[in-house]
Amino acid sequence: MILTRRQLIHTSLSSLLAAGLWPGALSAGDPDAGSFQFVAVNDLHYLNEKCGPWFQRMVKSFQSQPDKTDFVLISGDFAEHGTSQQHGAMQEILKTLGMPYYAVVGNHDYQSSTDRKAYEQLHPGRINYHFDHQGWQFVGLDTSEGMKSQNVKAPQATFDWLDANLPKLDKKKPTIIFTHFPLGFGVPFLLKNANDILKRLLSYNLQAVYSGHFHGFTETKTGEVVMTTNKCCSFARGNHDKTPEKGFFVCSAKDGKVTRRFVEMK
Repeated sequence: MILTRRQLIHTSLSSLLAAGLWPGALSAGDPDAGSFQFVAVNDLHYLNEKCGPWFQRMVKSFQSQPDKTDFVLISGDFAEHGTSQQHGAMQEILKTLGMPYYAVVGNHDYQSSTDRKAYEQLHPGRINYHFDHQGWQFVGLDTSEGMKSQNVKAPQATFDWLDANLPKLDKKKPTIIFTHFPLGFGVPFLLKNANDILKRLLSYNLQAVYSGHFHGFTETKTGEVVMTTNKCCSFARGNHDKTPEKGFFVCSAKDGKVTRRFVEMK
């Protein structure tokens, strides 16, 4: 089923999702897109020096996967209280990765309702942005509203960025979004204006959305698009769904599609 731009405008998002359709991702894969592996991890919550050995082992686990890992996506909450000390200690550990990592800000990365200076100083340009990798497009979005943890709306600046930058992206290239607050319907702590983000992406070849904040595995499928949250990878914090496992996703991109497997940190 191929919808025109006019039909997309007049078709509600809920109707499309109920029908299991994502118009931009209806094609059966992109043979020109590259094959590679990356890690998606969320909710680190660095608290103090007791967390150091845990995250050092996490980095080694990223590096020691059977296939080469090209980069890491981190879906927010680097720190527990958003302090310069916590952010700085976490970044020193991540410097040993030996590969790029791409971040989005979480509510715990703020030190006050308006102060995320420590995050921005250590992660310049990592608020709303996109990057390309082997024929794939990755988009990191700011879904935070200060330190709020519930009933959160993404800020107007995120929508302004989307409206200015989405036209620059290739609608045919497979695309992955990563956010802190979940976008998948029915997920705890769902971003209140998630629909307004997703509507803007309907005509793009969206393949996956990786989010955090809810410490627990959830999966929402809409046709070819899979939206997930994952268990946290924190030493200091537990999972909201009461499961004991901590870990991360290892994701494999191939032929314009992406698959994942969970790796547990003991």
